[in-house]
Amino acid sequence: MLRWGEKRNIRRSRMTANAMSWKGVVRREHGKFISVSKALLLGTIAFVGAVSTAQASGQTVTPEQVEDLQKQISVLEKKLESVRQNTFLNASAGYMPTKGTFAPPDVLVSMKGGSPRFCTADGFNCVGITGRLHFDVGGYNYTPNSAATVPQDLQDGVNARRARIGIVGKFARDWTYALIGEFGGSQDGSGTINNAFVSYRGFKNTSIDLGYMKVMWSLEQATSSNNITFMERSSAQVMAADLGAGGQRAAVGVTTYDKWWWAGAYLTGPERAYDHSLRVPYSAVGRLVITPINTDVATFLFGGEVLYLAETGGAPGVNDIRLRERIELRIDPTRVLDTQTIQNVDDVRVLSAEVGGAIGSFHGQGEYFDYSVSRFGNSDLHFKGGYVQAGYILTGEKRKYLQHDAAFGGVHPNNPFFWDVTGGIGAWEIAARYSYMDLNDNLVFGGKQDNITVGLNWYLNDNMRVMFNWIHGTVAKTNLANQDLGAKWDAYAIRTQWAF
Repeated sequence: MLRWGEKRNIRRSRMTANAMSWKGVVRREHGKFISVSKALLLGTIAFVGAVSTAQASGQTVTPEQVEDLQKQISVLEKKLESVRQNTFLNASAGYMPTKGTFAPPDVLVSMKGGSPRFCTADGFNCVGITGRLHFDVGGYNYTPNSAATVPQDLQDGVNARRARIGIVGKFARDWTYALIGEFGGSQDGSGTINNAFVSYRGFKNTSIDLGYMKVMWSLEQATSSNNITFMERSSAQVMAADLGAGGQRAAVGVTTYDKWWWAGAYLTGPERAYDHSLRVPYSAVGRLVITPINTDVATFLFGGEVLYLAETGGAPGVNDIRLRERIELRIDPTRVLDTQTIQNVDDVRVLSAEVGGAIGSFHGQGEYFDYSVSRFGNSDLHFKGGYVQAGYILTGEKRKYLQHDAAFGGVHPNNPFFWDVTGGIGAWEIAARYSYMDLNDNLVFGGKQDNITVGLNWYLNDNMRVMFNWIHGTVAKTNLANQDLGAKWDAYAIRTQWAF
């Protein structure tokens, strides 16, 4: 048995060894910092000396030589900054604290993308704050075709389209979660659940999700609202997603991907607001995307989706659906497209195809949607819609393809905007879209809508964007009495976007 003095000596030896290990890690990292610093200093001296020598000897220093030396110095500066930032982190990772020793902080804090993140030193557990505010101001020049048109007018105004705040994080290395509230929309101030889910990501490039979540169905749906090119997604996509893949909807699903493909499948339930005792529809949703070209220079993708909505219950008023949508602007809540209630629905099927690509500062995409509504004791209904769009970033940036979402990301300005002479102008993007939706079939007069949208986007920095949209559109609509219920419009809107 060890005596007290021997135990104390052993404990002291362990403390000394751990302290020496810590110091050794710091010393190694500090040595790297000094080495790169020396290289940078020598490079700068060499640059100044080369220019001075050339001038003294009467030689001409070419712009190419100056540019080459400046590039070398720039590379050394970046290496110096990288070593400086990683010195403490690497030292912390190499230190295993024991009782009675001095340890580095247990929690590391970062502000990547303007979002605060708190992570343990091993990176297995993290928690962060996320939020977004999309504030819209807009007006309509709306002209009904006749006195029978409904509505007769659309109201100008403002709308906090999205006002979200919540937490996202990771625990036990392989699990992620999100809990996000929504306080925007047409009912300003009424808080609802936007996301509340948990995901397991222990398998490579695979996520198993459970809860209230955004379903990655269709190219537009998979693109974050912070990154969509226009203020609103197309009517055809929104109407299809609302059937079984949009809104605050409970779901369980799995997604997996590689460089050349992406696949996902979900089982979704009713939206949160539905009374489950009266209406319990469920949907099967699937998406497959192929990316035959996926490089830093260019991206090309194509794919397809299927959505199957099964209506259950069999009683009148239970198996009913209604397809309706606004004119791709959410200032006035009135739906111009509207099938009214379709009764005795057996099931609904939506098939869609997508294509998209980007090369340099140019990007484009399009989708087509085919709707089929099966009814008890009546003929099936068929509707269709789609869109094509293209955009070009005037300042040279490009939209990066996000493999994990099979969608395009946002624009990150090369020269963020600052209100002084040292600041840049941000990033500027122009875009145009044509979209249509046809909800007329077999005595169902939902209307046929055509929209042309022109957009101008200004990205001040990674967190802020200002959007301007002009929408020119028409809706052709009649009834059993063959009255003209159509209308035409020009809508103008500006969105101020802040997200982190």
